[in-house]
Amino acid sequence: MTETASRDLFPGALEMMILESLRRQPAHGYALVQHIQQRSKNLLQVEEGSLYPALQRLLKARLVKAEWGVSSTNRRVRTYQITASGLRHLEQQISSFERMFEGIALVLDPTKSPAS
Repeated sequence: MTETASRDLFPGALEMMILESLRRQPAHGYALVQHIQQRSKNLLQVEEGSLYPALQRLLKARLVKAEWGVSSTNRRVRTYQITASGLRHLEQQISSFERMFEGIALVLDPTKSPAS
């Protein structure tokens, strides 16, 4: 991501998008970048400088696992896969994000009244 775009993402946003991408299927780094860009209609540009540190944090937290293999272009690649605890973490993060997003939407649209 560009310097500004990565600062604009809230903490954990990239990790949440990586986990969601991996929930669909295991992938290597380049495929994750492509998937996030395609799904965001190119609104989000993920750079290697932010992707790989995020993947390392996820590996350290055991939310993903990785293994080395060979790509279709015969290159050595590390393929990442979400773990069971990664799935649980993702569900919690999505729920938390949805609540936060709802709160922000209420503040930004004063015509909406808070649900009681």
